[in-house]
Amino acid sequence: MEINPLSVILVKSDSKGDRMLFRYPHAANLERDSKQFTKRKNPYALTISEDLLQSTPFPTSNISNGNLTGLSDEVLSTLFAVKPELCELKFELKVNNVRFVGHPTLLPSRGLKDVNSSMLFNIVFALQAQANHSVVKCYYDLSKRLGIALRHEEKRCGFLTDEIKVMVSTHDEVAARSEEESESDESPYELILQRSSLARDLKSVFNSLSTSGVINIMVNKWIQVSFCLPQKVHQSHKKGFIMNPEIIDRCLESLRPYHGLLLLIEPLDLLDSLPADSAPALVRLIQMYSPLKSLQTLAADSDLSLAQVFQLTGHLVYWAKATIIYPLCESNVYVVAPDAVLTAQLLDAFSEQFPGLCLLQVISDFSLPTSISQKLNPLSQPQQQTQLVKIIIWLLRNHLLLQLHTYIQYMPTLHGCQKVTSITEDDSGPNESMKNQHSWEGTDASAGTPGESDTGASPALRGTSGIFEYQSDGFSIPSEDMILLDKLCRLGYLKGGHHLEEIMYLENIRRSQLLQILDKFRDVLITCETEDPAIALFYSHFDC
Repeated sequence: MEINPLSVILVKSDSKGDRMLFRYPHAANLERDSKQFTKRKNPYALTISEDLLQSTPFPTSNISNGNLTGLSDEVLSTLFAVKPELCELKFELKVNNVRFVGHPTLLPSRGLKDVNSSMLFNIVFALQAQANHSVVKCYYDLSKRLGIALRHEEKRCGFLTDEIKVMVSTHDEVAARSEEESESDESPYELILQRSSLARDLKSVFNSLSTSGVINIMVNKWIQVSFCLPQKVHQSHKKGFIMNPEIIDRCLESLRPYHGLLLLIEPLDLLDSLPADSAPALVRLIQMYSPLKSLQTLAADSDLSLAQVFQLTGHLVYWAKATIIYPLCESNVYVVAPDAVLTAQLLDAFSEQFPGLCLLQVISDFSLPTSISQKLNPLSQPQQQTQLVKIIIWLLRNHLLLQLHTYIQYMPTLHGCQKVTSITEDDSGPNESMKNQHSWEGTDASAGTPGESDTGASPALRGTSGIFEYQSDGFSIPSEDMILLDKLCRLGYLKGGHHLEEIMYLENIRRSQLLQILDKFRDVLITCETEDPAIALFYSHFDC
């Protein structure tokens, strides 16, 4: 998989020259195989240019069994020990099918101001060349964070200098033994792992990136480095689903106060996993969390500003600790997610969580859009209702359900809406503010004149003084409903881009009022049920 690293490499450059300090995995056997082609049988023999031209060509692939191969320590140290002018900048280099990413850091020697005595170190990650820009950016950010942590510890207690001495002395020790024993295949990196805490940290970073995608290490048992690879951690519900940070940013930009938060792990477990120096605001937010609350309600209950709640929500979503939902209520409509995958592990986990129930049977009830109220039995016990809510939460956590919202589209018919009549300057009263607002868009020329509309068989909306008069056979429409419909049309809510819950929040309207409008003006209002774009980004069937 192009997300996983091939290798992590540490090099340094100072007045003593360039040096490869550590690489993991070191793949000693593969390195020895590559050296056999270039090793000279006689160290005293002269190198002839004609022999070089006939030598084995440089390999076109430097990846074997998921490891970095074909590049010696000397070559890598020369490539990664850049000039001081390139320090504190993004380092990216492509060699054949491998892409190297790092952040060279220049560190002045302790107690010396001479630039020539400064030391450069670079933590480089080897990736597959086809890794996309988003993945490369994340690895660069990780290299930069590790560089900042090492620079801090070097200034505080000379940690990096001590670790470099350990690594260099181990390299020299192994090299000396190799000269004495020509058949020795001992690798210095195994000894370095035993002797150097920095080497063990880099190994831990590599293994965490390859497995969970979450890094939490204490450099020198003093400074914590935390990092999340979102492309990795968001694959927990579906393997192969790539969640780039840009997609998460788009979701957070669409976040509204009426949205809710759904933790993907239990609140108590999340609190236990937080570091000791976590923000008190985050702790309060988790303590007051409920999937039944909107972000606005959560902000009030946690005594936090809405901006703080948005920021903390983004943090939890990025680290795959939470996802965005609409708060659970009886009117919510759910359907089986189009990318839902029922595995044996999910079936067993559901049976363990809800004994006596079968996941296949439960999820089949949502083959068609179904609301929570349709699933609730008025005669059921409170325990049964609570269990239904828990089941819905479990299905949402595992991305097996997708919520549908009702969107409204105003669609004038042949006898529907005519142009709104402008109000003259002599008009007064509550409708004066609607002067010359607009003519209704979408009116077809074939709709006829107002007189023809009046005699039509279908109900009609006829413009009079800026307020619609709905002509219906058999019953009359209250003026309050016509005023509300006119308001929603003028504000652009009936163009198919706003769902009921958004209109309810923005205009402080009850659901019953909107449902009445939909029923009474159903001849010119078309509804459809689809996903909220802010939430749908977390499902892999969307081309993001």
